[in-house]
Amino acid sequence: MSHPPGKSCCMPSAAGGTHRADDDATTALPAGPPGVPAWRACRAGDTCNPGNAGDEGDHGDRFAHLPGGRFMMGSDDPDGFASDGEGPVRAVLLQPFAIARTAVTNREFTDFVRATQYVTSAERAGASFVFYLQVPESDRAAIRRVPSGLPWWLPVQGACWQRPQGPGSHIHDRLDHPVVHISWFDAQAYCAWAGQRLPSEAQWEYAARGGLAGRKYPWGDELEPGGQVRCNIWRGEFPGRPAPGWHPGTVAVTAFEPNGHGLYNMAGNVWEWCADWFTPGYHAVTAAADPVHTGQTGRRSMRGGSFLCHVSYCNRYRVAARNSNTPDSTSSNCGFRVAAA
Repeated sequence: MSHPPGKSCCMPSAAGGTHRADDDATTALPAGPPGVPAWRACRAGDTCNPGNAGDEGDHGDRFAHLPGGRFMMGSDDPDGFASDGEGPVRAVLLQPFAIARTAVTNREFTDFVRATQYVTSAERAGASFVFYLQVPESDRAAIRRVPSGLPWWLPVQGACWQRPQGPGSHIHDRLDHPVVHISWFDAQAYCAWAGQRLPSEAQWEYAARGGLAGRKYPWGDELEPGGQVRCNIWRGEFPGRPAPGWHPGTVAVTAFEPNGHGLYNMAGNVWEWCADWFTPGYHAVTAAADPVHTGQTGRRSMRGGSFLCHVSYCNRYRVAARNSNTPDSTSSNCGFRVAAA
């Protein structure tokens, strides 16, 4: 299958429609909340402990403290998508900041939920999108409504961060994997509890580059230097023929070698939400110093790609690549990473 340039193919939108595989009748998936869902925040007098999410003081070893400075952001790479607004390349100045070395894990999100009784967007909606090969074959036939144009995504009733593939699945053996089925609202709620925030797109890209200027990936320009696999992206023929021994899904957040800043999985594994509202005109309308796009567009920015990205369909695992979705959207390949001042 091929896709038109710029199509947001790696994650369906909660705001989009679905259609029956047999008769094309349209319906709408349950939408997520229009704002951050209500949850029991820490009240005056409570003992609030972010646990693994918010280490003491300087955040300990969980965070990389980056000096900031001027770097070249964006890409004019012909492999990119012009409609995504990856370029033109320009100089951007950033103040020093800290960013987590890994995406937020299932273990860390469990600590948050236990402390707050938070209910995620997917749990409130009653369903979330799961890549079809992650769903048991015996269950697929019962799911008759699929996202328009994205038939490999299935809206699975009961799928959420605790049940990544739907009822019967669990996270007990993947506590060190990135939490998934996370909306932008969910990520914001976690940040509010942990005393952290989402990185801006500029901070995310600066961090992902690992000190390498103008390179395509966090480690250089070759996808597999010396034949070494460096990230968790689709292996095989997308979307129906995974390579022998590889299965679509997440891996541990510390899998593969870190980049030059000591950050793991800045390419592939799961999409990561950013603070910005998405616009294809990002490089034309945002400031040259500490840019953040704050104008509401209906879609939030995402970076990094996921285990479903492949050069034949969506090569948005490059450091300058951009993607977006509605802030209530959730899927089995979307999580987040946190930052701090």
